Amino acid sequence: MQNLVGGKHVGASNGAVIEITNPATGEFLDTVPNTTEDDVAVCIAEAKKAQPAWAKMPLHERGKILYRFVDIIESHAEELAQLLSKETGKPIKEARAEIGNTRTFVAGYVEKAKHEYGNVIPAGSEAGQEHTIQMTVQQPLGVVACIIPFNFPCDLFGQKVPSALIMGNSVIVKPSTYNPLTLHRYCDYMMEAGVPAGVINCISGDGPTAGEALAKSKDVALISVTGSTAVGAEVMGNAAKNIMHVMLELGGNDAFIVMNDADLDLVMKELVWGRLYNTGQVCCASKRFLVQKGIKDEFLRRAIETVNSLKVAMPQREDADIGCLINEKAALKVEEQVKTTIEQGAKLVYGGRRNGAFFEPTILDNVTKEMDVMKDMEIFGPVIPICTFDTLEEAIEIANQSSYGLCGNIMTSDMKTAFKASMELEVGGAVINGASFFRAAEMPFGGWKHSGIGNEGISTTLKEMSRTKTIVLKNILD
Repeated sequence: MQNLVGGKHVGASNGAVIEITNPATGEFLDTVPNTTEDDVAVCIAEAKKAQPAWAKMPLHERGKILYRFVDIIESHAEELAQLLSKETGKPIKEARAEIGNTRTFVAGYVEKAKHEYGNVIPAGSEAGQEHTIQMTVQQPLGVVACIIPFNFPCDLFGQKVPSALIMGNSVIVKPSTYNPLTLHRYCDYMMEAGVPAGVINCISGDGPTAGEALAKSKDVALISVTGSTAVGAEVMGNAAKNIMHVMLELGGNDAFIVMNDADLDLVMKELVWGRLYNTGQVCCASKRFLVQKGIKDEFLRRAIETVNSLKVAMPQREDADIGCLINEKAALKVEEQVKTTIEQGAKLVYGGRRNGAFFEPTILDNVTKEMDVMKDMEIFGPVIPICTFDTLEEAIEIANQSSYGLCGNIMTSDMKTAFKASMELEVGGAVINGASFFRAAEMPFGGWKHSGIGNEGISTTLKEMSRTKTIVLKNILD
């Protein structure tokens, strides 16, 4: 595949490419350009040139084009799901679900944009303004760069790209280096649907080159990043030099609090969903399991039984519950993190073995709050570390000791306990009787502390993807 720049498919100017392989099998899939800084500059220039005409197109026309895009996606749904599964190692049933979410995002943002009515500040709302009316409108930012990670490329495309386009911006998509193929197809289908040349662009390449060039450009108005905290900090530093808008959804080490009165059937269901979906490669996955002492033995027994019932298999298999990690390097990192936690005193009670990019579901017992995994060591894989506590206050203290603050959750039948925890957890999203892995398309999603800046979701993103202008009708009234 090639980059999409200004409506044309082009390679890197120096001819460099990145090979994309299936992490489960090692099968070669395709190549993409390894974009240079000069190539990024050309892409930004094309996006900047095309944006004003797109912004002048009536909103309803932009919406029709985006709906055509969804129709095209759905006509290629199985083909796209197979590609996503192959290049990511994502179980095929999860890949199908992700492709199926695209209409939800597009429809949500298009309809929300139609109902962004602005505000009118009435005359006389303050002394001296009796004859003046003030009203607000939302206008495009210009060029929006979207840096999209490997774990949910299509879902995050759905959050970032339709919202930017419907507000009149042009977009540059920078997919992950590891699995860019599906998003290249998405951008091609945007063009097929009628998005003008230069308004939608897609460039592949290494983050330190292509991503950094986007973050440093004075002609990019906003950069929206989902990725690690380290990447977010670097992007923010570069963007600050040009006072560029940033949206950052970064890492997390979410706490899953289980009280003695929790419904363990529900806890086990949410454990699978909240920790093992996408083989544990989820920013807002539950990664620290805090279990009250009175229920710990039963929790552990049932967790082992539950995890043992899941099928780890080649991602393309219809019966696969868990696939592989994005590559062997990622699996090696998880293996090392598990080893570190055991060296610090944890006990391996289930799993722990790696085979290439596969890392089997793993349960660690006897974890204490002093260990790295209970603080800032984010394990991006299917690992369940269990730490006990006596009181709710202790659980909240352990949960809040991390520098991350993406999401968290509590399992309990006592709503007073649930709301106390929800209010005191230092996170952007708190879930009651469900795993922290909860991200409805409509909700404002974003982290506290080192987990990010800004909120993404149909209820909030359109404001982030535009700028507010106040128009003042001074002395318009008698």
